[in-house]
Amino acid sequence: MISIHNLTVDFGSRLLFDQVSFVINRRDRIALVGKNGAGKSTLLKLIAGLEEPTSGHVSRPKDIRIGYLPQVMQLKDGNTVYEEVEQAFDDIRRIEEEVARLTDEMAGRTDYDSEGYAQLIEHYTNMSETLALMQQGNYHATIEQSLIGLGFERKDFRRPTSDFSGGWRMRIELAKLLLQRPEVLLLDEPTNHLDIESIGWLEQFIASNAGAVILVSHDRAFIDNTTIRTIEIELGHIYDYKTNYSHYVKLREERLQQQLRAYENQQKMIRETEDFIERFRYKATKSVQVQSRIKQLEKVERVEIDERDRSAFHFRFIPAQPSGSYPVTIEGLSKAYGDHVVFSDATYTIARGEKVAFVGKNGAGKSTMVKCIMGELTDYTGKLALGHNVELGYFAQNEAQELRGDLTVYDTIDREAVGDIRLRLNDLLGAFLFGGEASEKKVSVLSGGERARLAIIRLLLQPANFLILDEPTNHLDMRSKDVLKEAIRNFEGTVIVVSHDREFLDGLVTKVYEFADGRVNEHLGGIYDYLQTRRMQTLTELERSRPEESKSSREAVPETESKADYRRQKENAKQLRALERAVTACEEKIEALETQLQSIEQQLQDPKNAADTALFEQYAGVKQELESVLEEWESASEALSEVQASSSEA
Repeated sequence: MISIHNLTVDFGSRLLFDQVSFVINRRDRIALVGKNGAGKSTLLKLIAGLEEPTSGHVSRPKDIRIGYLPQVMQLKDGNTVYEEVEQAFDDIRRIEEEVARLTDEMAGRTDYDSEGYAQLIEHYTNMSETLALMQQGNYHATIEQSLIGLGFERKDFRRPTSDFSGGWRMRIELAKLLLQRPEVLLLDEPTNHLDIESIGWLEQFIASNAGAVILVSHDRAFIDNTTIRTIEIELGHIYDYKTNYSHYVKLREERLQQQLRAYENQQKMIRETEDFIERFRYKATKSVQVQSRIKQLEKVERVEIDERDRSAFHFRFIPAQPSGSYPVTIEGLSKAYGDHVVFSDATYTIARGEKVAFVGKNGAGKSTMVKCIMGELTDYTGKLALGHNVELGYFAQNEAQELRGDLTVYDTIDREAVGDIRLRLNDLLGAFLFGGEASEKKVSVLSGGERARLAIIRLLLQPANFLILDEPTNHLDMRSKDVLKEAIRNFEGTVIVVSHDREFLDGLVTKVYEFADGRVNEHLGGIYDYLQTRRMQTLTELERSRPEESKSSREAVPETESKADYRRQKENAKQLRALERAVTACEEKIEALETQLQSIEQQLQDPKNAADTALFEQYAGVKQELESVLEEWESASEALSEVQASSSEA
């Protein structure tokens, strides 16, 4: 569908791409990965036609619709949220004209068995389906579903876009872009400002979207769940694998190991051949063999090992004296802004050395809770106490904006560093992509992502025994996140992480505090234990408004282990039966809908039905219903597999 051929981008002092070639096919799901600065965003702009290469070219079909979501957007105000998103349907007149043109073209053609006619039918079907959705007024429901899926509430629909922060306005643009249904969707870091629930909604949308999707993201879980092809950009070259990122990493490592073994074997053969040549070069009796070996060497196709950027760094937080046993204790804490209750009756204690996550929708109170703990907010009710000898290290969402613009990158870090780490400042800066000349840049000229990385480095250098990190990974690439994650994992103090990055939280936290509906609920276990619990509750319709827990219930004596095991087994059996019924019902419905589609498709192959609008609308409706049931079947099947696995382990 889109062909990239011998693409070269040369900035003079730096070769970004060196004769890169690949093809984007219809319905491809591609993840572009690589270090910050490798050229991922530039490649998206080249595909979108917003920039031109130094040489080579990008071939696109004439009428292809490409939707592009950049990291930084210039947004115009003046509309409400709903009015802004509704602009996605402004092209209804153009689609009407296209449907009329296609109808005329079909009526004038007789090559009914040709591939071109089949493509014409498919294009007509897609256009008619979109037009039918618009004309029936259903697009209003689609707009509402998209906005709610991305975290908006109905009361937000009529608010002006100027009321919202940059992150929420990015969601407005994302909703508008998704509703335009382009054939190719280019997304540059779409999850940076989304919470876990909205990321899940976006994953489902991409999975059911019929067009090609090329995305840049440093969220491993997101790209694993949405893509089936990985293109890694490294040192000007690309490595293209038809698999998701996690599997690609394994395959890439295997390939490099095979290359290394082949290289070593070939080098051994070359050395032995050269030794033979040198040993017998001047012996007449061996002249034939020597000439043969020389020709053999000339014909050898040398094995090359892929060049890799292996820059990496391991770092530990500067330790402080241990805190008391309980760095923070909260009892009956409530916070409201006027009539709006952010959270109420929050009660929990975090022990020394625990690493916990705060999760929930944006605006649910996570950052407000952090500000209470930090002492930035004091107009709350209830009790909040910090433990003995607590030394806080804090990374705020706006931390990057607090850096002094008149200092260089190196000076900013040099002012914070003490002790032996001063000897390794260049290594630390290099690990976060500030090596060489980049360390001499003024902070005032850094991008938002660069400022965020610099703020993380500064935090790493501050002695602390209690870290609070509010969305620390938004602008970090995978390797920089690995450096930070390893440092947090090895940190002996206490950590609170506010994050939507599931892969970053996986294996890092042992407790999750969910902020939802004005309450703070504690979940024991890691992030995927929490997500599995939430998924189970949703699929089995167990996720209802939680009743207020009485004080007596919170102080109740825990169940015995055997009784708890029995209850778990009983609940698993109940869930298993419900999910088996749901899967069976979906499969039966899918079979019926597929049969119905086949029947309509046979009718559409008849030339006399080529202009039958009602038949095409029926086809579009059945197809849409089938996609919905397929999504339901996939969710139920996944949940069933998880319950079966947990039951067998028990």
